[in-house]
Amino acid sequence: MNQTDIRKINEQIAILESRQAFQDLTIEQLNQSIIDQQKQIQWLQERVRLLSEKLKAAQPSMLASQAEETPPPHY
Repeated sequence: MNQTDIRKINEQIAILESRQAFQDLTIEQLNQSIIDQQKQIQWLQERVRLLSEKLKAAQPSMLASQAEETPPPHY
């Protein structure tokens, strides 16, 4: 091996190391995004559950029973 070959190999190694460092950073950023999104999903799921419970609790009081309904004017 001559000096030119060694220099090319060293340049290729430096490029690969740079790419790996960039990919490691990107993977960490994506991982953090996934963690943040999972927290948001859990928060939203909890809000939907609470709203669903409130809606179920409020429905009977919002709707009149058939006996309480006044007949339409054409009767």
